[in-house]
Amino acid sequence: MTANTQNTETELVASLKNKDRQAFNYLYDNYAGALYGVIIKILDKQEVASDILQEVFVKIWRNIDSYDAGRGRLYTWMLNIARNAAIDTLRSSGYNQEKNTQYSSDNMSAHESRLSISMKTDHIGLKQLLLVLKEEHRQVIDLSYFKGYTQEEIAKELDIPLGTVKTRCRKALLQLKDIMKS
Repeated sequence: MTANTQNTETELVASLKNKDRQAFNYLYDNYAGALYGVIIKILDKQEVASDILQEVFVKIWRNIDSYDAGRGRLYTWMLNIARNAAIDTLRSSGYNQEKNTQYSSDNMSAHESRLSISMKTDHIGLKQLLLVLKEEHRQVIDLSYFKGYTQEEIAKELDIPLGTVKTRCRKALLQLKDIMKS
């Protein structure tokens, strides 16, 4: 599978399930930047984010047989793996201890990285896609998918009921699904 080949998602998934290394290389080349962007927004630390990205792709390789196209797109499945891995790392005690000893120069480096990743995700159109959502829906999606908040944390952050968070998230995802279909 080459970068010039226009493959459908179904063909890509089939190749991945057959453990085709070229398909996996294609997947990595085309999705690593976007997944790294999600991870770095949650973790704020380049070295850890790079390690997590590698772990994410190992999980994808090992668990591709569990991907079900009927439940969502491949990118969404991979995004959830990346997001969950980053959140698990963020919540781990080892990460929190290491983060407490971090120097301010690391913070500047992470900030520069976020700017770079922001431009990469903007390049693939994610930011523009989210702009079509109502502000209240965009806020929930940003906190949930890009900052790693749980729905309970979003409810506390925005000072709104948990049910409202769930409704907004569902409506936003349905609207994004409709937009991506057209």
